[in-house]
Amino acid sequence: MTTTEMWCDRCGEPASAAHPGCAAARQLEPPRFCPQCRRRMKVQVLPVGWSAVCVEHGEMRG
Repeated sequence: MTTTEMWCDRCGEPASAAHPGCAAARQLEPPRFCPQCRRRMKVQVLPVGWSAVCVEHGEMRG
């Protein structure tokens, strides 16, 4: 399945809509959903940052 739609990485809803609450929360929290496929990611918060892993698209760090 190929899709070009992007997803909010905090709530998992379509990114085409405004998400002011998500934008504010993302300044303090790591992503929870993959923005490419909407899958819930495995997130680990570390003292020096965070890592989030999507089984389809791999790891992100921040």
